[in-house]
Amino acid sequence: MIAGEIRRYLRDNSAIRVSRSIRDVAYRVLQCKEALTASLDREPTLDEIARALELSRQEVSQALDAVCAPVSLYDSVYSDGGDPLTVMDQVQDTRNTEGNWMEHITLASAFRSLGPREKEILSLRFYSGKTQMEVARRLGISQAQVSRLEKGAISTMRRCISVIPS
Repeated sequence: MIAGEIRRYLRDNSAIRVSRSIRDVAYRVLQCKEALTASLDREPTLDEIARALELSRQEVSQALDAVCAPVSLYDSVYSDGGDPLTVMDQVQDTRNTEGNWMEHITLASAFRSLGPREKEILSLRFYSGKTQMEVARRLGISQAQVSRLEKGAISTMRRCISVIPS
């Protein structure tokens, strides 16, 4: 009776509520998974469980996700005596850091200060990977003009960046 009251308290006062129908599906999925594991001598796939229960793969996946315990981003995943490896270390986005976003915003702002021709030259050179000769042929100007315009555009962007407060 005490265990039941504790479970009821935790269920009723939990921050995350899972509907009764999804919990029922999850219970059936877990029972089916156990039975299939015993009969197949291996862990069944989601498709095998879904076929056995006549459910979609998505329903099985959602049911399992709904009843798994939440994990803190700061839980230790691995520790070898030194600094532990946390969940956060495994899922953090190293490409879109605050510094990278600031760099992107600063460059975009400086790029907007250029004229259309300068923008086109820099886009062709640095985004499309074209040579100065290829850009010159495309725009109908000389390679020397492309070089001068490119140098001027980069200089303009540098001035804009040095003015922007960090």
